[in-house]
Amino acid sequence: MGDLDMYGLDRRRVLRGVLNGSAVTVALPLLNCFLNGTGDALASGEPMPVRFGTWFWGCGMSKKIFVPKQTGRGYELTEELEALKAVKDHVNVHTGLTAYRDGNFFCHYTGWVALRTGSAPVVGSQPLAESLDVTIANKIGRTTRFKSLTATATGDVRNVISYENATTPNTPEFSPINFYTRLFGPDFQDPNAPTFTPNPRVMVRKSALSPVMERIKVLNGKVGAEDKARLDQYFTGLRHLEQQFDHQLTKPEPRAACVAPKAQKDEPVPGTDSVLVNTRHKLMTDLMVMAVACDQTRVFNMSMSKSDSNQTKQGYEKPHHTCTHEEPVDEKLGYQPNASWFTKRSIENWAYFVEAFAKVKEGGGTLLDNVLIMANTDVSYARIHSLDEMPAFTAGRAGGKVKTGMHIDGKGGQGTALSYTVMKVMGLDINSWGTKSNQTSKEVGEILA
Repeated sequence: MGDLDMYGLDRRRVLRGVLNGSAVTVALPLLNCFLNGTGDALASGEPMPVRFGTWFWGCGMSKKIFVPKQTGRGYELTEELEALKAVKDHVNVHTGLTAYRDGNFFCHYTGWVALRTGSAPVVGSQPLAESLDVTIANKIGRTTRFKSLTATATGDVRNVISYENATTPNTPEFSPINFYTRLFGPDFQDPNAPTFTPNPRVMVRKSALSPVMERIKVLNGKVGAEDKARLDQYFTGLRHLEQQFDHQLTKPEPRAACVAPKAQKDEPVPGTDSVLVNTRHKLMTDLMVMAVACDQTRVFNMSMSKSDSNQTKQGYEKPHHTCTHEEPVDEKLGYQPNASWFTKRSIENWAYFVEAFAKVKEGGGTLLDNVLIMANTDVSYARIHSLDEMPAFTAGRAGGKVKTGMHIDGKGGQGTALSYTVMKVMGLDINSWGTKSNQTSKEVGEILA
C-alpha cells in the first residue's frame, strides 16, 4: 500500500476504528491518493473498469448525404452527420458494412440481428444465438449489481435488441419512472455514503437462493444429458445471481463520478411524435449514464427507435417507416427529404448519448474514455431494405485501446468484423465469431490503438 499505510487506509478505501468496543468503518471518496500519477488507474495499479454499450436506430440512412467522402481523420461531416460536430473526436463512423442473409430474409430484422449475434436468423423474430452484449456481460458484468441494463426510448416494451439466447429476450426498460426506481430506489447502495448497511431484502434473497443451489446440484446428477444441459444453463444464471447478491452485500467502492439523480416524478407523455421520443431518450440516457458512473452495471443497451421506426413528424402525414417506402426521391436533392429528416433526429440523439458520457469526469479523464459503445441500424437504404453498405458507429476509447475521430470505409466487407473487433477489445478470448457468411476472424485494425 505504500504511502497509504501511514494514514491507516486500505484497498477498500475506508477508515477503520473502534467505538464502544465495536469495529467501525467509514467510507472515503475517490481521492487523488487512490489513483496513480496520471489519474487513469487506481493506486494499486488496477486499471479503471472498461464498460461496453450498444445504441440502436432504425431505418438506416441516405447514402448521398450520410457517407463522408474522405476516410481517416480530418473527414468532413456530411448533412446527415452534422449533429456529430461536438462529439466528432469521440466517434468513429463506419460505412460500407455488409450483413449476409444466408438464404433467409426478414425485413428490418435480419441485418441488425446478424451484426449483433453473428448469424442471420432462420425464423422471424428469433435469433440463433445470444447477442454480443450478453457475451460481453458474461465476462465483465458478473460483479456488478446488474449484469447488464437495456432501455428504449420508444415507450414500447416489445422493442427488444438484446437476447440471452434464441428464446429469452432481455426486456427493455421503457418507463423513466420505473427505470429510476430500479436504479436509484430502495435497493440502491450509494458508493459514496459515509456508512454501509447491507440491504435486508438482499440478505433474504440470498438466503432463499442457497437451498435452491444445493438442490440443483443434487438434481443435476439424476437427469439425462438434455435436461442436464438445461440445468447447467439455469445453474449458470443462478451463480451469476449469487455473485450479484454478494456484490450488493459488500460495501461498494467509492465513485467520485456517482451522483444519484433527482427522482423522476412525471412520466413523459406517451406517443410516437419525434419530440416526445427525444424527451424519453434524454431521460433514459441520463439515468443510464449515472448507472454506469455508479458502477451498477458495466454493460448497457439503448435503442432510439424500432427497426421499422414508427416515429412521426409534426405536420407530416406518414410515420418514418412508411415514409422510407412511399416518399419519392427528390429529383434535385437526390434523396428522400422527409426520410432524411428522421435520420437526422436519430443522429442528434446519438450525439446526445455520446456527449452524456463525455461530460462525466472520471479519474484523469471522462467516463467516455473508459467506455466502448457500438451503434448500428437495421438496413442501409430502407426504401429497398438493403443490407450492403450499412453504417455503424463506435464511440469511446475503451481505456486507451481504441482510437477515435475517424471514418472507416468497410468496402463491402463483413459487418460482423466490427462486432468481432469490439468483443476482442473487451477481452473476449475468441479466434473467430459468427456463422456461415457472417463468420469472421478479421479485426477493424484502423481503430485499434
